[in-house]
Amino acid sequence: MTAGGDVNQLISVQPNDLKFIFELDKPSFCNLQVTNNTEHHVAFKVKTTSPKKYFVRPTTGILLPHDSCVIRVTLQPKREYPPNMQCKDKFLLQSTIVPRNTNTDDFPADTFNKDGTREIQECKLKVIYETNSDDGGFNSFTSQSPDSTTAIQHLKDERDTAVRQTVQLQQELVCLLIFSFQLSIISSKVDVHTQTNTIMGLRLCQFGT
Repeated sequence: MTAGGDVNQLISVQPNDLKFIFELDKPSFCNLQVTNNTEHHVAFKVKTTSPKKYFVRPTTGILLPHDSCVIRVTLQPKREYPPNMQCKDKFLLQSTIVPRNTNTDDFPADTFNKDGTREIQECKLKVIYETNSDDGGFNSFTSQSPDSTTAIQHLKDERDTAVRQTVQLQQELVCLLIFSFQLSIISSKVDVHTQTNTIMGLRLCQFGT
């Protein structure tokens, strides 16, 4: 079962893929809208192949007949780009019909077990990374994307340029601070010299009188 709106499915999921705008050291999120297509109470559960990389809320829930909810999936901040901007992570959304009095906080342990006693439907979602493009849109990278290598190199070049500019600005700031300090020392010496001359002048005047 894939994401979509098939009437034979217990639930429908939109969008069909999890798309994240990938930026270094910044979190990114994607919202999934899950809708119950039936007249029954339907329980769902979200699983992923990389649970440490994502924050999912809610991970489980119960949908009333023809009700819907939003699941927010957050990609945790990353310190480096993935190879060729490719992502092999996948998500699995399981769903099954449950009794009306079932409590979300008290799911039976076997609710999503595939033991043949109940129908368990599964919806598989793949993860796609996107980056901001120069024209204000987005570049998407999948396993079939031929431009991913070029794009990641472009992003790395932009990062390196930004780092060099930051270092240059820091060096210029240090030079300005040193120059300002030297000026303050010179100014202090000038003031002291002026004061000394003034005092000597006053003493000479007193001596003359």
